[in-house]
Amino acid sequence: MIALPTGVEAVVFDCDGLLVDTESCWTVAETAVFAAHGHAFGPEQKALVIGRTLEDAGEAMARYLGRPGAGAELAAELLGRVRKELSRGAPALPGAAELVRACRAAVPIAVASNSPRELLDAALRSAGLAEYVTHSFAADEVRSPKPAPDLYITACETLGTAPEHTVAFEDSATGIASARAAGLFVAVVPSLPGVELDHDWLAGSLTDPDVRNWARQLGRGAA
Repeated sequence: MIALPTGVEAVVFDCDGLLVDTESCWTVAETAVFAAHGHAFGPEQKALVIGRTLEDAGEAMARYLGRPGAGAELAAELLGRVRKELSRGAPALPGAAELVRACRAAVPIAVASNSPRELLDAALRSAGLAEYVTHSFAADEVRSPKPAPDLYITACETLGTAPEHTVAFEDSATGIASARAAGLFVAVVPSLPGVELDHDWLAGSLTDPDVRNWARQLGRGAA
């Protein structure tokens, strides 16, 4: 496995399941949607929707539930349930706040999320991260969200950095594909256990000592 590069120009983070523990909110909502349509929800079903936009999740659920043409309806149902869960609060994941602050002190940072702006802002506020994130980009603000590269390309352009000199932190296959297509170095902390994911660097948590040491060295060394 390649070591995290220290001479980077910027860092771009995913949000859900990477910085903020919103996946539990999504799982509660997804479980309720599946149950309402007579289906159980487990790891197989979670793999169908994790990292997707609301629209893509709705279409994936429609196919799985045998309800062609119901994607928009299911997406709207999911949004309502996620909104309700997020209103109860979602904490930052272990190590997330410390990593964001350390990176921000050294290089420009941004958040690129496949959630719509409404949910992205709610998640960052709930986790106490909004004050550290000057630039954030949501799925409903680009032509093509993840797995297309648009979110990461937009983030790099806004930060004035080259993708090849930028690190992306991701947790899902959809987000990884987006960062990879945009040309960023891909650091991965999976939100689903036991799933093999493409990566340049891999850890089980943002509390990994390698992450902390890397953040302290940002801006000091050559790539």
